Amino acid sequence: MRNWEVVQQLDPCLAQEFLADRDWSNMIVAGEAAESLRAFPRECIDCCMTSPPYYGHREYATPGIGQERTPVEYIDALSGILREVKRVLRRTGSLWLNIGDTYRNKHLLGIPWRVALKLGDSDGWILRNAVVWNKVKGSPDNSVDKLRNVYEMVFHFVKDTDYYYDVDAIRSTPKKAQVINGSIVSATGVSGVRYRRQVELSSDLSDAEKSEAFKALEAMLQEVREGRLADFRMIIRGQQRTTHSDSENVSGRARELRERGFYFLRYHPNGSKPSDLWDIIPEDTQKRESHFAPYPADLCRIPILATCPLDGIMLDPFCGTGTTLKVANELGRRAIGIDVAPVYAEAAYDRLRTLF
Repeated sequence: MRNWEVVQQLDPCLAQEFLADRDWSNMIVAGEAAESLRAFPRECIDCCMTSPPYYGHREYATPGIGQERTPVEYIDALSGILREVKRVLRRTGSLWLNIGDTYRNKHLLGIPWRVALKLGDSDGWILRNAVVWNKVKGSPDNSVDKLRNVYEMVFHFVKDTDYYYDVDAIRSTPKKAQVINGSIVSATGVSGVRYRRQVELSSDLSDAEKSEAFKALEAMLQEVREGRLADFRMIIRGQQRTTHSDSENVSGRARELRERGFYFLRYHPNGSKPSDLWDIIPEDTQKRESHFAPYPADLCRIPILATCPLDGIMLDPFCGTGTTLKVANELGRRAIGIDVAPVYAEAAYDRLRTLF
């Protein structure tokens, strides 16, 4: 792979050269984000993962976004840059935006959701997930009149409802079913004995419904035996509560429970997918001296694996010291990083070249 030095002046010809050269692993641009992105043609990037400077938090090496006078000015400036991101993203592309909040005069401004609503209402982005990044330990907080802040938001936006998403790439490894005393037992210990007993003793099921329930339960256990199903739950009328809603107007499961007397919850054989609450400790052990707000590498893994194809290109228009690019390369993707501060762009290059 080829990893060139930091690009000080990006033009359309150089951008096209990078896009066409699959051996060129990273392009790192020292420049303003929106201006740099204009050198790229429409719909050439597969995925963007970024964490822009937060509003009013700190002054970076080079003046830029985050130092506006008002939250409205900050949100307008950020959405303007993200409109260029939207232009270069493929129709199937995704934007993952990590953004923190700000206090002013003891007032929590709600910046992350203001940004998200602006992107959806005014700029046509489709919000698919609002992830809570629980930083587990958080930062020291000496305030005596409010709770300690330990989370930030990560928003997943798409351009179109038909977007690339590889859910199997981010599933957890499932536990395996076992055979115990000659009986099949699911990953979490379901053997069917309890469900058989509940069906047998039920006063809410007719004899015909009981017969169908026994057959269906045996069929589920057979799928577990054959490895086509890792786990399941059986919901029986009068025994378990309907999941999500008892209203038959909004729940097909409630209707099935009334009409059939039971239904099953099937657990995916490839494991469960992540939730929208991520417990990730902030990255504070790298001893980097040039950048004061690096986000952790683990924050990038799910977005990259799920929404950037293996031969795709990642983008981070506020790349800092290059965490997004580094993780993208480790996962077999190419990457473009942009930062207005030349010192951070150089730091990203120094960090990335150790991979090659």
